[in-house]
Amino acid sequence: MTTPNPDLAALAQHALSGGAVPAGLPDAAELTRLANLYYSAPPTGDGAAVDNVSVSAAAAPSFHSVPAGFNRRPGIDDGFVPTAPSAAAFGEHYSDAIDNVPHSAATLAPAANVASGFERLPGIDQNALSGLVSRSFGLPGEAELKQALAAKPGNLVGSKPPAAASSFYFLNDVSALARAAQIPGLGSAHPAFDVHAVRKDFPILAERVNGYPLAWLDNAATTQKPQCVIDRISEFYRHENSNIHRAAHELAARATDAYEGARDTVARFINASSADDIVFVRGSTEAINLVAQSWGRQFIGEGDEIVISWLEHHANIVPWQQLCQETGAVLRVIPVDDDGQVILAEYQKLLNGRTKLVSFTQVSNALGTITPAAEMIELAHRAGAKVLLDGAQSVSHLRVDVQSLDCDWLVFSGHKIFGPTGIGVLYGKPELLAATQPWQGGGNMIEDVTFEKTVYQPAPAKFEAGTGNIADAVGLGAALDYLNRIGIENVARYEHELLEYGMHVLRAIPGVRLIGTAPDKTSVLSFVLAGHSTQDVGKALNDAGIAVRSGHHCAQPILRRFGLEATVRPSLAFYNTYDEIDRLVAVVKRLQCSKTHFSA
Repeated sequence: MTTPNPDLAALAQHALSGGAVPAGLPDAAELTRLANLYYSAPPTGDGAAVDNVSVSAAAAPSFHSVPAGFNRRPGIDDGFVPTAPSAAAFGEHYSDAIDNVPHSAATLAPAANVASGFERLPGIDQNALSGLVSRSFGLPGEAELKQALAAKPGNLVGSKPPAAASSFYFLNDVSALARAAQIPGLGSAHPAFDVHAVRKDFPILAERVNGYPLAWLDNAATTQKPQCVIDRISEFYRHENSNIHRAAHELAARATDAYEGARDTVARFINASSADDIVFVRGSTEAINLVAQSWGRQFIGEGDEIVISWLEHHANIVPWQQLCQETGAVLRVIPVDDDGQVILAEYQKLLNGRTKLVSFTQVSNALGTITPAAEMIELAHRAGAKVLLDGAQSVSHLRVDVQSLDCDWLVFSGHKIFGPTGIGVLYGKPELLAATQPWQGGGNMIEDVTFEKTVYQPAPAKFEAGTGNIADAVGLGAALDYLNRIGIENVARYEHELLEYGMHVLRAIPGVRLIGTAPDKTSVLSFVLAGHSTQDVGKALNDAGIAVRSGHHCAQPILRRFGLEATVRPSLAFYNTYDEIDRLVAVVKRLQCSKTHFSA
């Protein structure tokens, strides 16, 4: 049997034969597992051979055991038989098992080399694209695997990758294919994600507007809701409706369990250390105001400085302006470059001993820019400042890990992540929540009250005065569970390919000016069309059943940075399609042509 990777085979064989494995490399079982992953699909049958290494079914590593730090594909069954799977099973379940390994076109192995006795992954033309097997199925290529084993084996066995390692979300190789070939449905190359199947989960997408199928491209304003969220809210009102925490009857217990269960779900989703770090609020706006009016009033004083960026939504500007007016603090603003990215060198100059708070968005709602949040947070902490991260536009597109980011607060809104309106989240580090006095009083946030003094409940209860939005908190939990089943990495990959395609086809239209062209951005396609007002463009799109936002997007400062008062803002989610982008482009082209013809 020939093999495309004799070094790995020899190393695994040597280890299984009792030979010493060089220091720093995985053990024999792990080397065998890696070999198995690389070769895509071992021969069928009990007691399979892995790259010429005989391994009995009993001794073979468990294929359903994904190393710590890596993400299991949606639908994975932990009871999956721990023997060698077929090519189809491997492609279906394990295409993203190793998503922490940086991929690059230069290090991917040619797809044509497959060992004798091994099946090629289905649907791949061996002469089509060098390395597409590795790229499409999330597996490292030959050269990359050998290099990683020799240099940083920990990246392949579950430890965190180096901070400098790039995420596949920002890879340009697959995106370049979309730009160059304009291949509709390129995202379908990833078998775990089927946009047409996903769309069936969202009943509103079957609506018709002005005789056309609805194309919902206003996701930065609010996202649509899957049937499971609608059903969960209905189930709550049919079977669980009660106030929480304050009664001994059965429905109170059910409602309390559902509400606190949703809090647990949120904590897991953002990797908070405890559910007690999660405060339910009405949305991102209320969460920011809570921090400003509680922590801010306690700890911000005259002469202190608050730093925000030009990218901010009004909700992350106005509360700080109000606090500065009340306290005599000073508001500083980080400038952005012509692509719409924050200028880190200028940000560093703003940080000093007077800086008490930095508050900025992880993703711009007007431009889609992804800010370098981890680096900005670290720089703020070096200056002794606390950091609030606005995740309203990021959590539905990117993996957000509050412990890894080390932000002091994170805020987001349920309705922008496929959940109900009127519910949102404030995450806070436990020591900050403990030290902060509540903003509002009344209801279950009270432990004891006399006319002389009040003793508050510990966090998070002390920040949840009155009866909360119980049903919609439960609905938010259902939305996060749904997104977890799909996989945020699958979402990010598909949306990024869709975004790259959209930017390419819009940029090709004469008279279109894209606003927000930072290399790292999510699914926002803000633009203006010469000779047409944004309202005219929005109306023409609506006439064709396409919903976009036209206006200033509650982010006037950043639009004025580009000399504008408004843009047209299509914004994408994972249920959008290439066909919907093509429909939008056709309308814009028609407008552009009509203006050109009229002018002539």
